[in-house]
Amino acid sequence: MTDSHHISRRDFIKLATIVGGGVIGTIIGIPGLVYLLDPALKSEQGETWISLGPLENFEIGKPTLVTFVRSRVNGWEKTSSSYGVFVLRKSETDVVVFSNLCTHLHCRVNWVEEKRAFVCPCHDAAFDIDGNVLGGPPPRPLDRYEGEHAKIEDGVIKILFKEG
Repeated sequence: MTDSHHISRRDFIKLATIVGGGVIGTIIGIPGLVYLLDPALKSEQGETWISLGPLENFEIGKPTLVTFVRSRVNGWEKTSSSYGVFVLRKSETDVVVFSNLCTHLHCRVNWVEEKRAFVCPCHDAAFDIDGNVLGGPPPRPLDRYEGEHAKIEDGVIKILFKEG
């Protein structure tokens, strides 16, 4: 007596359909799943070097506002934010870069030439040309980009900008 496993034609077709459907579903499903989940798994770099422009574009002794836009992707949401800094060229090679955000409530400060001061429109805060507090409620001087956070490379001023 032989012990053979006999499978009917109907069972074979069912099995082949299930296996074939599973293989096709896997081939289509895995890339589709990766496509859907990939944006949520990506991590954004929190810092990058921002070029502010050639050194010769900045007049010695006069703070100059430079603005730039950064886009951030969070999953499927993309947001763009505008930022600004003041570049103060003190001499041919000495440059200081200040954030344009008041250290009190992060309102944007403006350089007022007549007062020779950075003035915050929100709460009458004022900062001198070196970013030090002249008056008002700010708890500290304007934030600076200096040291390893600022450089002049090939005649171009750059800052290491950190998001947030």
